[in-house]
Amino acid sequence: MNNKIITIAAFFGMTAIIFGAFGAHALKKVLNVDQLVTFETGVKYQMYHALFLLFIGLNANMAEKIKKTILNLTILGVIFFSGSIYLLATDSLNTFNFKVIGFLTPIGGLLLITSWGVLMWNFLKKKA
Repeated sequence: MNNKIITIAAFFGMTAIIFGAFGAHALKKVLNVDQLVTFETGVKYQMYHALFLLFIGLNANMAEKIKKTILNLTILGVIFFSGSIYLLATDSLNTFNFKVIGFLTPIGGLLLITSWGVLMWNFLKKKA
């Protein structure tokens, strides 16, 4: 399980850097400042959660079941939150109206919050 978590963390980190560079260079020419800031928000949250998963994968004090729950919540959260932000920020570049998927952003945010809550609950429970 740890190798899987670390591999996904590395993938999220790697793609966050790629998306960040793409936004800073290629998209800078075609998006306005607000759209670029929005795109960058998706990149930041993806990177934060890559590091979060790295911590989870390297942590020896957690049960496999908890790690799996956190992993699944974080994967879906990043896909829904950052993924929808990427599409919404670049909506002006295509003919499809990605605003119809805007409801995914808060769902993704809730999944990410829940993953952190599971981590917190796991350690609060151990302390008691």
